[in-house]
Amino acid sequence: MNAGRPSAVRSKTRPPRTARRLPSFLRHVGPGVVTGAADDDPSGIATYTQAGAQFGTGVLWTVFLTLPFMVAIQLVSARIGRQSGRGITANLRRHAPLSFVYAIAGLLLVANTINIAADIAAMGEALQLVVGGGHHFHAVVFGIVTLLLQVFVPYRRLAPILKWLTLSLFVYVAAAFTVHVPWPQVVHDLVLPRVEASPAFWTMLVAVFGTTISPYLFFWQAAQEVEELRLRGGSVAAESRATTRRAVRRMRLDTVVGMAFSNAIAFFVILMGAVVLHGAGITEVRSAAQAAEALRPLAGGFAFALFAFGIIATGLLAVPVLASSAAYAVAEALDWPEGLERHWREARGFYSIIVVATVVGTALDFSPVDPMKALYWSAVVNGVVSVPIMAAMMLLSGHRDVMGPLTVRRKTRFLGWSAVAVMAAAVAMMGRDLLR
Repeated sequence: MNAGRPSAVRSKTRPPRTARRLPSFLRHVGPGVVTGAADDDPSGIATYTQAGAQFGTGVLWTVFLTLPFMVAIQLVSARIGRQSGRGITANLRRHAPLSFVYAIAGLLLVANTINIAADIAAMGEALQLVVGGGHHFHAVVFGIVTLLLQVFVPYRRLAPILKWLTLSLFVYVAAAFTVHVPWPQVVHDLVLPRVEASPAFWTMLVAVFGTTISPYLFFWQAAQEVEELRLRGGSVAAESRATTRRAVRRMRLDTVVGMAFSNAIAFFVILMGAVVLHGAGITEVRSAAQAAEALRPLAGGFAFALFAFGIIATGLLAVPVLASSAAYAVAEALDWPEGLERHWREARGFYSIIVVATVVGTALDFSPVDPMKALYWSAVVNGVVSVPIMAAMMLLSGHRDVMGPLTVRRKTRFLGWSAVAVMAAAVAMMGRDLLR
């Protein structure tokens, strides 16, 4: 478990080819796929379900609109981490005012803690629906489990767990195929997107954008590229150009697959909300657990069970990502030792942030604060914070001191700056609605 502990000695006998096929999933799934899966956390599931329930299949086009922007900005995040050997905050600390860096890290910690509270509450409620008992008790158990995973399981063992949990998202695809889907209507609404000139529609659009392109994902993917580099014992400066280019190709494929996977799951969740809930006249969904409960009489027990299991599994994936990404940001801002591969004694400050975020997030479920209302305000914070963070990342991506000889390609830069513009417009529309 210690960071300096040598890895186990490999057997001299090479295992048969068939025995090596199963772990290939873990070898080829990287930070991009885990990041994409973590984006579909319980609070995200609630947002997507609400979009489908409120506006039907007419909003399915939004997941295709956000995909190229999501791919570009996450690829920039990955490239910054891999090429510089440092996380985003550590790079910002070298090239931006410290006041800006501290503000970004602090806001991310607050927003992630609120998101953790909403996710753990949804997990507790989902388990209560399936097995009974008190949802507060279940929430505490989930809080403890996710905390122990992060503190006592080193990254080389935690990463495979997170990778396998990504498979749980396929339950939303399976759930969608347990109900009747009017595919001609779906295709029609994809070819001819519907846009409504109403505050409710624009608020929903901002919520989908904010859920899909979230700041914590930037910090997490960059940090995991750094962790992967450390595990291989590599140094970017000592690499050949060919090795670096292979790494860049791997990152590009990993990120594109991860973001496409994430948005595909979002598509099926919106579809379920549109077909089952909107079709039955249910247009208000306050949480992912409520969505699962609403599905039981309308879509049957199997669809309900799949949806509830998905909430729990995605929460187990997302909560460590939320807590750890906040810890990376704060520790790098304060120039503390960081990394999930380090023993907690070597990075006390880093792990203390994980503990605080997880414990406070769990405790919020016992307070009078409505976690879903708090989640709305955390989405507002995320939406506002994402714009300067993305702009700073795009500036870093063209900086040779950060990226070395392999700066981000022109197409990625164009899409990245387009994502900044789209999010800035979304924040402006959100501000207009809040001030009304």
